[in-house]
Amino acid sequence: MIKKSFSAIAIMMIVVVSMLVIWQWWQQEQAATPQDIAYGNGRIEADQIDIMTKYAGRIEQVLAAEGDLVRAGQVLAIMDTDELDSELALAQAQLAQSKAAVEEEISIIAQRQSELTLAVQELNRVIPLVKSGALSQSDLDQKQSVKDSAQAALAAANVRLTTLKYAVTASEASVSKVQTYIDEATLVAPVTGRILYRLAETGEVLASGGKVFTLINLTDIYMEVFLPSEQAFSTSVGSEARIKLDVIDYAIPATVSFISPESQFTPKAVETQTERDKLMFRVKVRIPQTLVMQHLEQVKTGVRGVAYIRLSSFEQQTPSAWPEFLTHLPPELDSNDALPDSGFN
Repeated sequence: MIKKSFSAIAIMMIVVVSMLVIWQWWQQEQAATPQDIAYGNGRIEADQIDIMTKYAGRIEQVLAAEGDLVRAGQVLAIMDTDELDSELALAQAQLAQSKAAVEEEISIIAQRQSELTLAVQELNRVIPLVKSGALSQSDLDQKQSVKDSAQAALAAANVRLTTLKYAVTASEASVSKVQTYIDEATLVAPVTGRILYRLAETGEVLASGGKVFTLINLTDIYMEVFLPSEQAFSTSVGSEARIKLDVIDYAIPATVSFISPESQFTPKAVETQTERDKLMFRVKVRIPQTLVMQHLEQVKTGVRGVAYIRLSSFEQQTPSAWPEFLTHLPPELDSNDALPDSGFN
């Protein structure tokens, strides 16, 4: 019993000493941080995207597993489309029929136009003969009636053609609608990411909006930190930053991509200077996409670290150099090289 107690005390002392050593190292590192560089604790984060069915149906194939790295546009799952294929064939047949009816009506219009032309010519030949007395007025009336009938038939044919063209448009819309359903039956990755959860299996019948995967978006990797109001006021979108993770030796170049317009951790009524000092603003520091893409296999969300941000408005004219522990960049970058595109235009 005494040995167990001694061992527990020894382990506790080792833990305390280790924490003190780490704390002292941390204090030394922070003491070396210039006043125009703010910093805050955070962890690597990425947004999650739910891959869901747009329409109800049965899953025919699931082509990805948990942990898989998938690229934008990669097929993840396929829904059964047998019924939709039949609807598409029917819609296409109706479209072909509508187009054939239009062609037929165009031919009829051409015929009606010829009949009208002939009727006009005959009417024009009869008019001078009636005036000279060679033909009677009844002959003129007959030719006029034939011309009017031909003209009405042509007008009716043009109206039918317009109606048939509307039918073609409706049939094309039906084909497009069914084809959209079929296209939506193929679930693809909207971005490059990693499958976090696989929530459905082959053969399952899902309702509209049923979840199949949850995907971690690896195209937008960032760390969120909280800065007091004074430092947040001196920070702007696009400001240069560095992220120092606990698990790697080098610093990661980054850029401020978001500053919250509203403070957090505030009391209900902010009246005194002391209370105002407690105001904190959420700041998002984004790692350049080009750098992330070079290390996709190593990217892990939840890893903790510290983000260092160069303040954009400070008393000194020349910005301070980055502390020594923030100058060791990833292997493919040198401190004097241009950093990868941050993704902001």
